[in-house]
Amino acid sequence: MRSLGILLVLGSLVLMTACGGGGGSSSGGGGNTSTITSVAASCAPSPVQSGQTSQCSATVMGTGNFSSAVTWATSAGQISASGLLTAPIIVSGSTSATVTATSAQDSTKSGTSTETVTAIAAANNVAPIIVDAGPQNLSYLSTNVPFVTITICVPGNAPPSAECQTIDHVTVDTGSSGLRIVSSVLTIALPPENDSNGNPLDECLVFADGYVWGPVATADIYVVGEKAPNVPVQVMIPTTTSPPVPSGCQNPPGGNGNEGVSVDAFGANALIGVGLFQQDCGPGCTSGAPNFYYSCPASGCNPTNVPLLQQVANPVSKFSTDNNGVLLQMASVPDGGSLTASGFLVFGIGTESNNALGSSVVYTVPDTGNNAGVFNTIFNGTNYSGSVIDSGTSAFLFLSSATSGVPPTCTSDNYLYCPTTSPDNLTAVNQGSNGQSGPTTHFSIENGVNLLNTSNTAFSTLGGPNPGAFDWGLPFFFGRDVFTAIENMGAPGGTPPYFAYNLP
Repeated sequence: MRSLGILLVLGSLVLMTACGGGGGSSSGGGGNTSTITSVAASCAPSPVQSGQTSQCSATVMGTGNFSSAVTWATSAGQISASGLLTAPIIVSGSTSATVTATSAQDSTKSGTSTETVTAIAAANNVAPIIVDAGPQNLSYLSTNVPFVTITICVPGNAPPSAECQTIDHVTVDTGSSGLRIVSSVLTIALPPENDSNGNPLDECLVFADGYVWGPVATADIYVVGEKAPNVPVQVMIPTTTSPPVPSGCQNPPGGNGNEGVSVDAFGANALIGVGLFQQDCGPGCTSGAPNFYYSCPASGCNPTNVPLLQQVANPVSKFSTDNNGVLLQMASVPDGGSLTASGFLVFGIGTESNNALGSSVVYTVPDTGNNAGVFNTIFNGTNYSGSVIDSGTSAFLFLSSATSGVPPTCTSDNYLYCPTTSPDNLTAVNQGSNGQSGPTTHFSIENGVNLLNTSNTAFSTLGGPNPGAFDWGLPFFFGRDVFTAIENMGAPGGTPPYFAYNLP
């Protein structure tokens, strides 16, 4: 069975140095001297779209046996040692990025190219994402939660009908499947789903730090220009309402109880799970009656089997097009965090000009069995199974301080890492079930208590323990293109389900 995402973290920035002699001149063979006279830089394509890449090149001129090596820098976005510019993410208008190529032989000689960065053109498959303080009247500062705005309707209706409702601050979660709405947020009456005997159908979803409980209903879901019709969704209700939470719906040890009680408890108005699977439980709930779905007559709720068509479903798989997965494209966040962060939720993989895999490496995962949805991570020579890439987790959650090379937890909060040297720069290698090992992933951890004592809401260096496994949470997404391909939907680059991402 599939369960709701937990946590994860890390953004990464690779700093490069180029080889070459120092100083303004050097002695070549036979006593010849060499000098650098000029450096020119250019990039293509130019202009470049928000979050996309442009290959920059340098022309170095000089005398004698001079070095043509350069180092690269950019005023916005990121640039690799080879001059590959990843443009910053902007949600509207345009901005500029000044790319500088500096001679590795003579640091006084450099050339620049000013690249215009344009926002992604309005498209039916692109929804803006914001990381901010959270829903209105939230009693605390939201941290590392990506929010999108959606519209839901009573089936058969369309905006701007009175039978439709627009909901902001909906968490985007690649670690789960399905739409879940806090009941107090709803202003329209969605029709309930009943089981084969006509009894109300409810669901219990247990995850790492709590559970949610409530009836299954049906809605038409609109996100930008995409529509998912007649989708089973969950309405999360407080423990004090009817039907009562059954004994089989258990809070995990040390958890936070029913987190669907309110917006304050859930941290969002709703959650849209756009993960690897078409349903939140799948074949595991069509037989055997696990404590997942419940038939709830007046006499009380009991576990029941549910056909796939009635299970809470990944809305993306219900779109008529752009339905094989999603791309999350998040702006970079510096060490220390930022007040807010922005990005895009792009529907489809390889279905439009704006969602091509490009140079991203594909990491396939099993779609059945105990390891469904997970891959391996190699850290300090040890292979750890159970890794996920999960935008619904607010930090890098990995291993424990007992593991060699992992920073200590904070004295005042053992759920966070507090390295003695901040930032603590770490590396790991992810490996898909297809045996595909990607290039080294670089990530950094800073003092978590210090980070959360700021007014920032977005952090690329927030981390905490997750013994024996890696949960690559939202920090991992900052500055990357991260793809999530849905099982049995067909996608380029490999057989779904899979994750794919590029290096920042």
